[in-house]
Amino acid sequence: MGYVIDIEKENKEIARRYKDLLKDSYQHLSEEDKKLIRSAFDVAVEAHSEQRRKTGEPYIYHPIAVAKIVAYEIGLGAVSIAAALLHDVVEDTDYTIEDMERIFGEKIAKIVNGLTKISRLKKDQIASIQAENFRKMLLTLNDDVRVILIKIADRLHNMQTMDAMPPHKQVKIASETLYIYAPLAHRLGLFNIKTELEDLGLKYTENEVYKDIEKKIIDNKDNQLDYIDNFSSKISDALEKQGFSFSIKGRTKSIFSIRKKMRSQGVRYEEVYDKFAIRIIYDSDEENEKFDAWKIYSIVTDNYRPNPSRLRDWISQPKTTGYEALHITVMGPEGRWVEVQIRSKRMHEIAEKGYAAHFKYKQGNVNESGLESWLNKLKDTLETTNHNAVDFVEDFKLNLYAKEIFIFTPKGDIKSLPKGASALDFAFSIHTDIGLKCRGVKVNGKLTPLDRVLNSGDQVEVITSANQKPSERWLTFVVTARARAKIRQALKEEERKVAAYGKEILKRKLRHLKIEPTDKNLAKMVSFFKLNTTFDLFYRIGVGTIDNTQIRNFVNQQTSAFAKLFRRTKSEGIKTVKKEEVTTNYDSLLFGNDNEKLEYTLAKCCNPITGDKVFAFLTINEGIKVHKNNCPNAISMQSNYAYRIMKANWVDSTKQAFNVTISITGEDGAGMLGNITRVISQNNNININNLNIAGDGSLFEGKFTVTVPNRSKLKKVIGQLQGIKGVKRVKRII
Repeated sequence: MGYVIDIEKENKEIARRYKDLLKDSYQHLSEEDKKLIRSAFDVAVEAHSEQRRKTGEPYIYHPIAVAKIVAYEIGLGAVSIAAALLHDVVEDTDYTIEDMERIFGEKIAKIVNGLTKISRLKKDQIASIQAENFRKMLLTLNDDVRVILIKIADRLHNMQTMDAMPPHKQVKIASETLYIYAPLAHRLGLFNIKTELEDLGLKYTENEVYKDIEKKIIDNKDNQLDYIDNFSSKISDALEKQGFSFSIKGRTKSIFSIRKKMRSQGVRYEEVYDKFAIRIIYDSDEENEKFDAWKIYSIVTDNYRPNPSRLRDWISQPKTTGYEALHITVMGPEGRWVEVQIRSKRMHEIAEKGYAAHFKYKQGNVNESGLESWLNKLKDTLETTNHNAVDFVEDFKLNLYAKEIFIFTPKGDIKSLPKGASALDFAFSIHTDIGLKCRGVKVNGKLTPLDRVLNSGDQVEVITSANQKPSERWLTFVVTARARAKIRQALKEEERKVAAYGKEILKRKLRHLKIEPTDKNLAKMVSFFKLNTTFDLFYRIGVGTIDNTQIRNFVNQQTSAFAKLFRRTKSEGIKTVKKEEVTTNYDSLLFGNDNEKLEYTLAKCCNPITGDKVFAFLTINEGIKVHKNNCPNAISMQSNYAYRIMKANWVDSTKQAFNVTISITGEDGAGMLGNITRVISQNNNININNLNIAGDGSLFEGKFTVTVPNRSKLKKVIGQLQGIKGVKRVKRII
């Protein structure tokens, strides 16, 4: 059943949500603040009175929710709360920016105007969506820095309420959120918001993965709570003896973070070892909190063995976001690594609220001036000549996007390119024709070569000429796929024209010599000139590297019998086949490093047969084609399309076997090695070629190289090994 409209109930709900907004504000609100917020609320309610969200609910629910995020989760004050309530008024109703300035003053009008500009800057996008949105964010810095924070809150609530949207819009908005808004939230120290944006982004871009991880987290919740209690009991006793006032909480790693680790490490959910962290939050005055943090660190490491390479000290040197804490990873019960985060209450509040809390502690909780003064430094980045605005963009992108650079056009638009891109790559990123006709470039006003490697913030002007043609040399310094593909395409087109011209010349010359240019005769010429294809033959004749004298030499060097055969027309000729050793038992092809069976067809250009030395080529439309290693097209394919080449081997399917290495880790104990070898050798009749085991008394790690007949047998063995008591992980590594 859909949403049922009940005006009386809705009005009560609007009033309740408004009271929650005031009650849950992080900053202290004076009577004057409340009066400003009330005025903004009244205007927003009246302006949106006829509007509803896609769910059917009153539209005013959205501005109130955004204002609540701004007030509580980001921790801003009255001006920002009022602007958040009004953020869609000018965009969606008859109110104007002039009305905002008349009613609420210049400051709030400026913020609302900045938010409106972001909403309207959607059309006429030349740059990529991502680059364009970063450009929008930079533009808003010239209005008011709080625009960005309110926009993040707006995006968070939209992500929280996106179920009613069509799937294609969900994916688009979620992708943009992961690319732009989550890094923005991270950069501004809004850890909780960043985490929620990432999880919601994953929910709509990889829904099945999201649900699978979410279910596993829920299924393991009771076990996790028991483990945290077990781990914390020792620490709690020791901290109480030292007189600390503290709390210990478990924090599950976000679904997005778990997914990221599964991808980067190539592991399953069960193999991600640090799926949760434990936080110790302690009371301390500012004078002693650093000393107390290291004292707690000492207590933790007295009880659990630390991993020295995993110590993160953000107390001595806080992050640029203001984040302070000690992070250590220790070996907990059951041989599991556990991350422990040590924070004072002040540090914890800054970690949760970002800069709003940072400046509350530095300057008191009066207003947003402290936050604004810091964020205004970002605006200076745009206005000083010594720094470029795009470096600031790269900071926002953080490690995820460090390999990308942003380049300015002469008009100030932004284009994104991979790090290491040349000026010619930039020309192709604007338009193919501009790239192909590129004669020169100016970088930051100076004429430079086309192979100049660009840096973030460079301003590039492309100079074109109608007579310019692409050169083979261009392929040696362009790095973008688009530029390489377009240059190759243009060179091929030019070659095709030359080859077509050469073909006509050759036909005329052969007929003059009383020889018909049949496929067979042309193939003889290709072989004589040691070329790969007839195209190569035509091209060389077209450019003049094979001239009349060489063609006559070819004819003259043939024997009279061969010459007679050469002149025979419309004949199949004498078919000669070089005999090759064929092992008749070879009846199956295996592909890739994992020796997989895949569907394929045999290439007609070289007609491979069982037992030939072959390789596989992944075509665009026809799947896998198998070619002989000495196929006339082999060199061309392997040099130009190396990424589409796959190993292929003929095998006797009745005797097929593979050597694989399995890694096994678990708790060391009496009989463990015997149990493992029994499963492999006795139960499955598999040879163990090599084994190597190391342990530290409680844990062991072993590597076993075995010979298995096929993947299904290997899968069965791995399943049985995982069932041995004390075995924690079994994984094929080679």
